[in-house]
Amino acid sequence: MRIARFAGDDDPRFGVIGDDNGVPTIAVLNGDPLYAGLHLTGQKIPLADARLLAPVIPRSKVVCVGKNYAAHAAEMGGAVPEEPLIFLKPNTSVIGPGEPIFYPEQSNDVHFEGELAVVIGRICRDISAEDASKVIFGYTIANDVTARDLQAKDGQWARAKGFDTFCPLGPWIETDFDPSNVRVTTRLGDDLKQDGQTSDMVFDVPAIIEYVSSFMTLLPGDVILTGTPEGVGPMQVGDQVSVTVEGLGTLTNPVVSAND
Repeated sequence: MRIARFAGDDDPRFGVIGDDNGVPTIAVLNGDPLYAGLHLTGQKIPLADARLLAPVIPRSKVVCVGKNYAAHAAEMGGAVPEEPLIFLKPNTSVIGPGEPIFYPEQSNDVHFEGELAVVIGRICRDISAEDASKVIFGYTIANDVTARDLQAKDGQWARAKGFDTFCPLGPWIETDFDPSNVRVTTRLGDDLKQDGQTSDMVFDVPAIIEYVSSFMTLLPGDVILTGTPEGVGPMQVGDQVSVTVEGLGTLTNPVVSAND
């Protein structure tokens, strides 16, 4: 099931993406399905008439895993971590499909990092890898935008990863999805830059959830970014970056100057 969050007449609304006599539609839900469950209002709108938003705005946090593909760790000049390398992005960095990534004036080297993202469905702590599927609401696509020069300069990653607009998510959440071996690609314009398989992750999704939940409580709507394949590189103002996860869809965002 694909669940979208979209712009309505007033507050953002949620809906289930489906097909109505060959026309892609959104069946509108009553409230946020993370908290209210799946209750249809009976209203349907054409998908083409809806403006999709980030499918979830984490009330708490975006948890990220660094260097979770061996080839990416190598291209960054580092070894594969013995344990998952965890950092956080603020929820204020989240934007949706089609929304602009603002290139900050503090940086001259902003990179794309296409990733599979996990959406947590219920409050949890100390979850075993075997039970991880019980706390997953679904999966979406992420771009872990990074100011690479600031990452090196600061010696820690809060600023480099945390600018507003540095966490595009979307275009929807897929609740029925096997993340164990799917293709993750990133294109800059028409040029293929990243091309990896989730089977190459050092730590798979269940292992990540077990590790993260061993030291922090995960809340409904928290998002976990699972790491990026090799091929990360710079974006420039005027570029368009598209991240595709096989079976999920494509997340596309333009890059614009923060001063415009």
